[in-house]
Amino acid sequence: MAGELTLSPVLSDALVILGAAGVVIPVFARFRITPIIGFILIGVLVGPSGLGALADDHPWLYYITITNVVRLVPFADFGIVLLLFAIGLELSFNRLWEMRKLVFGLGALEVLISGGALALFVGLASGMSFTAALALGFALAFSSTAIVLPISGTKSPVGRAALSMLLFEDIMIVPIIFILGALAPNAADAGWAGMVRTLWQGGLVVAVLLVAGRVILPRLFAQAARTKSPELFLSASLLVVIGASLATALVGLSPIVGALIAGLLIAETEYHTEVELIMEPFKGLALGVFLITVGMSINLAEIAGEIGTIALAVTGVVVFKAIVTGVLLRLMGARRSTAAETGLLMASPSETTLIVLAAATSALVLDAETARFWQTVTAIGLTITPLLAKLGAIIARWVDGASHTPGEDDSDTARTIIVGGGRVGRLVADMMRTHGKPYVMIDSNPDLIASARIDGYRATFGDAARTDTLARLGVETAPAVVLTMDEPVLAQRLVTKLRQAYPDLLIVARARDPDHAAAMYRAGASHAVPETLEASLQLSEAVLVDIGVAMGPVIASIHAKRDEFREQLERDGGLSEKPKLRTSRGPAG
Repeated sequence: MAGELTLSPVLSDALVILGAAGVVIPVFARFRITPIIGFILIGVLVGPSGLGALADDHPWLYYITITNVVRLVPFADFGIVLLLFAIGLELSFNRLWEMRKLVFGLGALEVLISGGALALFVGLASGMSFTAALALGFALAFSSTAIVLPISGTKSPVGRAALSMLLFEDIMIVPIIFILGALAPNAADAGWAGMVRTLWQGGLVVAVLLVAGRVILPRLFAQAARTKSPELFLSASLLVVIGASLATALVGLSPIVGALIAGLLIAETEYHTEVELIMEPFKGLALGVFLITVGMSINLAEIAGEIGTIALAVTGVVVFKAIVTGVLLRLMGARRSTAAETGLLMASPSETTLIVLAAATSALVLDAETARFWQTVTAIGLTITPLLAKLGAIIARWVDGASHTPGEDDSDTARTIIVGGGRVGRLVADMMRTHGKPYVMIDSNPDLIASARIDGYRATFGDAARTDTLARLGVETAPAVVLTMDEPVLAQRLVTKLRQAYPDLLIVARARDPDHAAAMYRAGASHAVPETLEASLQLSEAVLVDIGVAMGPVIASIHAKRDEFREQLERDGGLSEKPKLRTSRGPAG
């Protein structure tokens, strides 16, 4: 019929997801609540166990609900891949090597003790076979990478502890899946042979990725950067993460292993900040899809019928895992606040739990009814993880009397941001190093950045015209931003953006001449230095001293001339007060 609206299931699902993101993110941000809870609740509401169950009786609900969770699974899996890629971007091989004791010490102990004890108390105590108890115990031992790390970050003490355990869990996914296959009835030796084959093939693929990535990636992103095309940069980033994920998946390893390696390799280049910014929206949306699928797996009718048993199971798993993790952290020297907060944050089961339960069911190790019950427990555990994180932060403050912000980098210090990696930018960086002041240099010219890094400067690739790029570099805590590029229009626009976003920020800008300096002051610069004026004054000072004029009168005349230009800038620029042509000397030290 003409005018009748028909939507394909995929398009209908996409509209629901995008609409959910448009509602959840701003509403929950308004009330300072993590959108993770919002996405899960949306999944419960619009899923097949919520309003989706009424779509047959009320056809209009078809357009605002999702009745088939299976269609979303590929998008949810891609969200996890992008999340691990983003985690890799925040790390580096050096930092990972420094964490090796935590990963293979704390991480291994947490999995083995939690998995073994849960198998004993949850599995064997309820009359399961040894194999089924082992499968269930280790499935419940996993914690959620997708939810925990966005809450904790990777740089705080809590984030580092969580990351080390989650990395080991990600490593253990493959052997546990294969062991379940080997323990399955009538599996013979196929499971063990498959695991050995996957391990050597996977090791070979990882080695190839590491070698090829160090050679190819810097050249690939350098070419993309030279085009000044964000679309090409995005295409290159997606090509790398998808290619690495497919390479590891083809040999039986988890695709998240390839995504993590891709992120680590890019983190070693000067383009990692730009890649992070470009991938951020995609990662957030894909993660939202995953969380919606988690919500859809919660069947409210089933929960109502077994509310007491499910509540007891969720509470038991959460309390037990929190205690084990907290005690292990204390034994390894962590502060009480860190141990308490990390223990609660890591207490819930994981999306990986669902994968292991599905593998155990398909291998006939677990019966379908038992798997369904623990899948419900896992979904509820994932839902309450943000609440456990809040509770952990409160307990941490109470235990140590210390305030802690998740994701805050306790080791990083505020640093001056130098925009421009050319001659002037390098001179400013030299003076910062001379006086022991931390800085970072940023430029969108890959050749300048590559050269600066070779010469020992702390430099990174990025487009400073995007304020989110500077936010990634810590502009909120930066002592100053110094604009050194010889692009008057771009510099003026950047000063305007920075002043609007950060009213108290010290902005020191290079100007071509007094007219440009006046424009920079009007845009909001704290100090604008006209290079033509300063060059002329320095030339005058040099010649006057060398021809015999005393230094004192020369310096006095230079200051007088600056005052004249200051008055000129006031007249020509229409400024309310005389601007400073040079940064005043700060406190000693």
